[in-house]
Amino acid sequence: MSVGKQKNIIAPSILSADFANLGKEVESVLEAGAEWIHFDVMDNHFVPNLTIGPMVCKSLRDNGVKCPVDVHLMANPVDDLIKMFADSGATSITFHPEASKDPEKSLNLISDLGCKPGLVINPDVSLDVLQPYLNDIYMVLLMSVFPGFGGQEFIPEVMNKIKKMREIIDSSNLKIRLEIDGGVKEENIGEISKSGADTFVAGSAIFNKPNYFDAIKNLKNNFS
Repeated sequence: MSVGKQKNIIAPSILSADFANLGKEVESVLEAGAEWIHFDVMDNHFVPNLTIGPMVCKSLRDNGVKCPVDVHLMANPVDDLIKMFADSGATSITFHPEASKDPEKSLNLISDLGCKPGLVINPDVSLDVLQPYLNDIYMVLLMSVFPGFGGQEFIPEVMNKIKKMREIIDSSNLKIRLEIDGGVKEENIGEISKSGADTFVAGSAIFNKPNYFDAIKNLKNNFS
């Protein structure tokens, strides 16, 4: 029997937060009902932007942030960053398989360091690349935009990819989270949820709203 969808999770991306008040921003979205915090880590090499590193994660942990911290590495190479983020308090770490010389080794490194491992698939990358690693991952992150910048629109064609990935997860009888990142908002989260996702990264859909409680409540109210 299939394990099926897990509990839905909202993971605000701090890429869209006010960095001058980051601690307060994180505290506010957690109080408003978010379950996780999401880190978009860009290196200005693998993707054309430069964002945040492990010191930010450590600072939040040192200042009392206890929720799961979900780290998406858009960087190459990944293994050194995996170690640094694990040491800084990351809960889960995902990376793009094409950014690692040995994805299985990188996945094992994440697990060995006490974090939950996952792989990220860009809109133009086949789900077939995941097949060798399904037994080793906690989460699959499907990008619904091309990574590099926040505030992009959801690519409609990714919806079919979500459905296909849900079928793969269910048929594997494995407890794998299916995360979506890119253009997630109140107007489309219902269809994304219905298609099989259970973990939703939202940046501008939360941090650009005047009231975080209402923003997160409205996202959750649209779950299928």
